[in-house]
Amino acid sequence: MSKLKIGLIGAGSISDLHLKAYRDNPEVELYAVSDLNEARAKAKAEAYGIANTRAFTNYQDLLALSELDAVSICTLNNTHAEVSIAALEAGKHVLIEKPLCQTVEEALRIEEAVRTSGRVLQVGFVRRHGSNTQILKKFIDAGDLGDIYYAKASCLRRFGNPGGWFADKKRSGGGPVIDLGVHIIDICWYLMGRPKVKSVSANTYHRLGNRSNVQHLSFYKTADYDASLNTVEDLANALIRFENGASLMLDVSFTLHAKSDELSVKLYGEKGGAELEPELLLVSEKYDTILNMSPQIDSRSFDAGVAFSREINHFVDSILGRTEPLSPVEDGVEIMKILCAIYESGEQGREIIFS
Repeated sequence: MSKLKIGLIGAGSISDLHLKAYRDNPEVELYAVSDLNEARAKAKAEAYGIANTRAFTNYQDLLALSELDAVSICTLNNTHAEVSIAALEAGKHVLIEKPLCQTVEEALRIEEAVRTSGRVLQVGFVRRHGSNTQILKKFIDAGDLGDIYYAKASCLRRFGNPGGWFADKKRSGGGPVIDLGVHIIDICWYLMGRPKVKSVSANTYHRLGNRSNVQHLSFYKTADYDASLNTVEDLANALIRFENGASLMLDVSFTLHAKSDELSVKLYGEKGGAELEPELLLVSEKYDTILNMSPQIDSRSFDAGVAFSREINHFVDSILGRTEPLSPVEDGVEIMKILCAIYESGEQGREIIFS
């Protein structure tokens, strides 16, 4: 069987994780790349063995390649809807980086395009593919935690606003909520059984800016970092209630007067509990004794390289009809509802209730 021909749209830093995973899949041929920056597009093409004639600055030229089967979309958040819909209409299967888009309206338009096209769309909720997640999911599916009624998640950076488009609300859609929160909201929601959201009550804060004055502490900066540009929140917290009575509490930050960065994901059920991050740990009760159980596995924390490889391989298997997408467009729509409700609640100072 001939190999699937894959194109990549958006050759920024996240694209390497996609490209490396595709390169390692024997059923894939990396076929084309597109980026607004011509030099960057050509550099990626050369690095991954793509013909220079198939390095484009206009993604429409890439989509016009009739032999192309599918694309990974790694562009700025404000282009996700436009590019993914165009790709679906061109008959391509789509793997779209998180978040699905910027608004619920856009999400519903993408969902309709998926239905109309009959093509596969997989949302890049890569933490679903992490080893620690997949191991915990087996315990949950077997009923070892019972009904999961509460989850608590934090992704706090003490100092880490990347600047550039991340700090520009028009291009990003927001700050740590839509960049970091999307991951921990999704992974909790997924492991809780994907319940329908009932209400969201949130606070968003714009107090510290990007703290460009701080010295002696390095952090990731975008290529177009500009200390004077920052229109996104630096901290948010939220209480999310679901129709089945479960709830999720979270807080996320780009910058905060904290001692250290923090990543924590915890789930609590009627029969047991679990910590997914910073390391996988299960809590149970047996013979009237509470047990903390640490699995003996290669990595008890999220491993990005392994997870992206599994995500890409799952996408390929979905295209070939061997399985269904692990994170279909419908999940992307539901997460967009939650993300947008957090911002709406924070701006309006009230709880957002879904009918």
